[in-house]
Amino acid sequence: QVQLVESGGGLVQAGGSLRLSCAASGSIFRINAMGWYRQAPGKQRELVASITSGAKTNYADSVKGRFTISRDNAKNTVYLQMNFLKPEDTAVYYCNADVILSNWRRQDNNWGQGTQVTVSS
Repeated sequence: QVQLVESGGGLVQAGGSLRLSCAASGSIFRINAMGWYRQAPGKQRELVASITSGAKTNYADSVKGRFTISRDNAKNTVYLQMNFLKPEDTAVYYCNADVILSNWRRQDNNWGQGTQVTVSS
């Protein structure tokens, strides 16, 4: 099994910054891609950013130039640095990881519990 634990959410004024962290633990052999998703009230969950094991990144158009995703493979941790936050960034942010387990089976539907980010205007 794999556990993902997010941290770093909170309340911030528009224009401010937050840094989210997500640590993966469990019977992990290797982590392939990791990503951050968000879900605002009444909306579908959407991809915010993703990063491969080789550090290739992908961003939603709405966050390009403001958010930066990174990872520490030694710590099985992914980060999301969020700058110039806007009220429309308010959502619950979820971490996702595509994992190869220690038994060599792939498990890609791993989600954290979510962390609330609220940006006030």
